[in-house]
Amino acid sequence: MTIVCNTSPITNLAAITQLELLHSIFGEIVIPQAVYDELTNVGYPVPGTVEVQTVSWVKVMRVQNRAQVASFQQRVDAGEAEAIVLALELSAKRLLIDEAIGRSIAEEAGLKVTGILSVLLIAKQQDLISLVQPLIDSLIERAGFRVSSGLYQAILSAAQE
Repeated sequence: MTIVCNTSPITNLAAITQLELLHSIFGEIVIPQAVYDELTNVGYPVPGTVEVQTVSWVKVMRVQNRAQVASFQQRVDAGEAEAIVLALELSAKRLLIDEAIGRSIAEEAGLKVTGILSVLLIAKQQDLISLVQPLIDSLIERAGFRVSSGLYQAILSAAQE
């Protein structure tokens, strides 16, 4: 099962020391070169920088269809564009992405998308975490994660919290 991941799920989960959830749930994840570059070539460490360079379960791949990347970059950044194209090229089972425009493009292209809040729900369903709410609150406080009050309540309801 191939899972492609954009930058934000990595940085956000790393910011709350929960990056290992991706490995526990999905096994190996694949990131495009642009995502790797966004994490490692910024001049200062961001959450997830060390992990993507050291853990064995994150694989870096280059996209082939540069024209499609360029087309998507008219609406999203390089990491998102490459993540979407790589997911298409690999016929990925799922694309992990949070940004609304990127999610919309991916869904229009026929990809199944999952965001970080769904990752937390899956983690709870698999008994990897006991509560979702404190982790969402940490995402908001530590990572600057934005979530509408309606979605926040819907996630807590789905988690039965």
